[in-house]
Amino acid sequence: MSPSNKVAIIGSGAAGLMAALAAARAGADVTIYEHNNSVGKKILASGNGRCNIINTTVSSKDYAGVDPSFTAYALQQLTFQAFETLMHSIGLLLECKSDGRCYPLSNEAKAVLIAFKNAVTDAGVKILTEKKVTALTKEKKGFIVHCEDEKSVYDKVLIATGSQAAPQLGATDDGYRFAHSFGHKIISQYPSLVQLHLNSKIHHKMAGVKTFAEVTLVIDNKPLTKVKGDILFASYGISGLAILDISQNASYALMKKQRVTLEINLLPHFDTQTLGVTLEKLFDDVPNRPIETVLSTLLPTKTIVYLCEEIAVNPLKAVSSLSEKEIQKLIHLIQNWKFEVNGTHGFKHAEVSGGGVATEQINDKTMESKLISGLYFAGEVLDIVGRRGGYNFNFAWASGMIAGKEMGK
Repeated sequence: MSPSNKVAIIGSGAAGLMAALAAARAGADVTIYEHNNSVGKKILASGNGRCNIINTTVSSKDYAGVDPSFTAYALQQLTFQAFETLMHSIGLLLECKSDGRCYPLSNEAKAVLIAFKNAVTDAGVKILTEKKVTALTKEKKGFIVHCEDEKSVYDKVLIATGSQAAPQLGATDDGYRFAHSFGHKIISQYPSLVQLHLNSKIHHKMAGVKTFAEVTLVIDNKPLTKVKGDILFASYGISGLAILDISQNASYALMKKQRVTLEINLLPHFDTQTLGVTLEKLFDDVPNRPIETVLSTLLPTKTIVYLCEEIAVNPLKAVSSLSEKEIQKLIHLIQNWKFEVNGTHGFKHAEVSGGGVATEQINDKTMESKLISGLYFAGEVLDIVGRRGGYNFNFAWASGMIAGKEMGK
């Protein structure tokens, strides 16, 4: 490949770094533009600093967007075995969990970034940090990358700017602007893998309560999905892994102005009948103890007063004073505690976002624009968002690899 094949990559996240490595190894003259003072800031922050780098169980069913099947070809091209081999080639060892989640063996996201940064540097990639691209245009001589103080010409350009999630790490809407300037359709963005706000008078009083629960997401009075996991009440609403797992659907529904409700089962290990029998025996054993004290053996203490308040019983009364009807109401509430969702905790607290550049205008085999020859897209800037567990990295690596190889031709 002639070194005259000049490639610009805008953005140095997972997709950008992978594309840079693939393009440079294919012989292209690659330059990365990054407006932050260092590359890969989101990689460093991912997985609470551990970086859930990939998932071995991935398929297109793990994604949302107008067309999740857009991911299928890219994911097939970068199998886990191929990814692991590639990581070994840049000096990165992985550790995989039984559920398919993989991490750097060091358990530090820093190891991922160091390995990629060294690999692209060794491959001859030029990295320009604190270099904000203000505009992207195309003329006969090629693509013009406009920065505040200069312009440079390239044969091919990859937009790998990510989404608006986590603006404190430098996230912007630049990629959408560049894409739109070339006629690309942009699907409305919304936060995903994000905490939810509740329309409730009690959630803030339970702030700090963390428990294992089953959460059913209800959209316009129709149950959509059900997950089990930790929940955490907070001053703004509710968080926890179970909430992050349903947040994509919840956030999308909120954007569509639909009614969003959570039904929380605080004791998912019990079915209704077993819970009834358990409570009956418990109440018979200690009939004179306060409801609040007895229920504390089963439930977080901060929740009990509000459960009692909702069924209009005094938590300080003896359990023997509860009528059968009140006990049934209590059982139902413990297993079906409803909260209305009235917002998300926003892009600042979101790990990723949905929406972005419409995939119908992108070639899924090459990641090249169908509208503009030589213009490529990869990663989260596209209208693809994965569920929790490393899946967003899966698509970033895979789409970046395909785009890089194509640009290197």
